[in-house]
Amino acid sequence: MFDRRLVTHFDWVLLLLVLLVAGLGILNLYSTTSGWAPAGLPIYLKQLVWCGFGLVIAMTFCTFDYRHLEYLGFFLYGITLALLLLVMLVGKTTMGATRWIDFGFFNLQPSEVFKIVVIITLARYFSEKGDLRGNDLFLLLLPFGLLIVPVLLIARQPDLGTALLVMFIALTVILFAGLRRQTLTVLAFAGMAAIVGGWFLLRDYQKDRIRTFLDPERDPLGAGYHIIQSKIAIGSGGFFGKGFMQGTQSQLSFLPERHTDFAFSVFGEEWGFAGALFLLALYLLIIIWGIYIARSAGDRFGMFLAVGVTAMLFWHIVVNLGMVIGLLPVVGVPLPLFSYGGTSMVTTMAGVGILLNVSMRRFMF
Repeated sequence: MFDRRLVTHFDWVLLLLVLLVAGLGILNLYSTTSGWAPAGLPIYLKQLVWCGFGLVIAMTFCTFDYRHLEYLGFFLYGITLALLLLVMLVGKTTMGATRWIDFGFFNLQPSEVFKIVVIITLARYFSEKGDLRGNDLFLLLLPFGLLIVPVLLIARQPDLGTALLVMFIALTVILFAGLRRQTLTVLAFAGMAAIVGGWFLLRDYQKDRIRTFLDPERDPLGAGYHIIQSKIAIGSGGFFGKGFMQGTQSQLSFLPERHTDFAFSVFGEEWGFAGALFLLALYLLIIIWGIYIARSAGDRFGMFLAVGVTAMLFWHIVVNLGMVIGLLPVVGVPLPLFSYGGTSMVTTMAGVGILLNVSMRRFMF
């Protein structure tokens, strides 16, 4: 029987914050792409359609008890792993990267879906097996085993940015689950060794991105062009910006990938420090609200789900903003709800749906 309390406890605050950010993103896309002549639907309208579809996905997640996901975790993991393997065999290649499966009417990026799947899988594991006194290395063998193959497959596409994000999300959930002091020490040394050793596994263009991050001026017309133009765009916006559709770096096409990775640069140029601060405040409220949902969750599984989704949003925001202002290397990570991308929008909305689900059912325990 339908419980009316589900409606009265619906989290309108989270939904409003998400829709505000998505609306600003569509407005920003209109500014930067309205002058383009696409073969089909304009990009900003495509984003509107994806946002609407994502909203339907989020509401669908609210219709069932999130605890059912606990029993689907490893099943979903197996399906997503199969899709990642399928990408290697029949994936669609764009700009030298093979990340998508072409279904005709849309392109699916399994690596984006895996972000949600790894959250569900780890939430189930730690809610059932996690040690409240702190987890040791033995308890972490399975989580790390589940991560190795998918992360390697994603990195091979190549998509280093998504591979790193999956690791960041997983490590956040693992740290939240608790670690014993000896375990934390071992993992810290292992992480430092992996960073040093990983340099030799990077491709040449990935090494160039890191070198460019350290010194963008070494190749201002090549590898350093993106970040230099991005910093010029954001810096030239001043306090109140140049005005809607008045940004010279974006409107005159000096800024590359301005509808995807560098969407925030366009916004910063047109709306200035005040506009950027407003957008960051919205993101901060979403993260704080996600933490609040995790703290008030009715069970451990819901708590880990909320932590994982909040971590996914947090790391996307940090990496993208760090990238466009030159604090991090350019790794091709979109700004959630803001940058153009169908799979990214749907994945983010699915995460929002999980947060809404956990929030509205916290009173039922």
